[in-house]
Amino acid sequence: MPRELVATAVGKASFREYDLPPLGDSDILVNTTHSVAKHGTEMSIFKGYGLPRGTWDPDYLAFRPDSQRQTFPVPLGNTAVGLVEAVGPAVSRFQKGDRVFAYGPFREQHMWQEDHVRSIPDRVPWQAAGCLDPADFAVGAVRDGHVRLGDVVAVFGMGAIGLCVLQAVRAAGAHMLIAVESSTMRRELALELGADEVVDPTAVDAGLAIKDLSDRRGADVCIEYSGSHMALQHAFRAVAYGGTVVAGAFPGSYPAGLDLGAEAHMNRPTLIFSRSCSEPNPDYPNWDEARLFAVAWHLLCNGQINSEALVQPVVAFDDLDEVYPRIAEDQENYLKLGAVNN
Repeated sequence: MPRELVATAVGKASFREYDLPPLGDSDILVNTTHSVAKHGTEMSIFKGYGLPRGTWDPDYLAFRPDSQRQTFPVPLGNTAVGLVEAVGPAVSRFQKGDRVFAYGPFREQHMWQEDHVRSIPDRVPWQAAGCLDPADFAVGAVRDGHVRLGDVVAVFGMGAIGLCVLQAVRAAGAHMLIAVESSTMRRELALELGADEVVDPTAVDAGLAIKDLSDRRGADVCIEYSGSHMALQHAFRAVAYGGTVVAGAFPGSYPAGLDLGAEAHMNRPTLIFSRSCSEPNPDYPNWDEARLFAVAWHLLCNGQINSEALVQPVVAFDDLDEVYPRIAEDQENYLKLGAVNN
């Protein structure tokens, strides 16, 4: 029987066997070759602090706080790449041997519906598929922030989404890109991927440093993807008068201390919350998440977003039960976990 990686309790990962359903008319059976994790939301659940607010009620557009806590086991992993093994009789877009990908956990085999699956061109690395999710949110944040030609843009948090934002902002025409990150490894990677300047918020006043780098005007747009309330505070401190702060992270509840009466009050920035998968899109009907995905995939396929640099470390599938908990406890020195199946 095939195996999958699951969280059996907070901070605990192990393999378990699972059964696949029979092949349906519109189904595709895929043998996994590669897969990736989603470090933010997924690992916050694994570590026990994610999504404490309850269940989202779509009728009231509000969380219901009286819902149950997270129950285990929980599948781990976000996106999988593989080769088609079999297709149902109604499948028209794929055949055996095609290289495809879709959302899915760390598994040895997947059964996907045809309309959930995308193909990967031969010239495109598998990591591009693994980075479509963060690139989708990055493209949405850049559009929501109305980044324009010549803008100074500061990006807070050089995780997978932040690094995708950095590269998407360059494609959008920004002339100065400032990356704000406490991890030395991630700051160095940001420079490799196109940042003009990097700021260590643990060493300097990040807000004032960004002002100094922009002739004291401040950044036209600040995009926050670290999930830290202090990063959001420094974004308000760094943004230009009348500029835009984009809050794209999905953090837990902030502690007391976020000061909205300081620079945020004096300089009157626009605060925008960005979430690509919240529909309708602000620019609907011309834009929806399907179009954001299409743009993100184009940037990944043509190399404007470098995916191979983002997926690290890459380990053997058989080692995931040992590696996953270790990375969850030391995320600052890692980026986006990838796995290779035998």
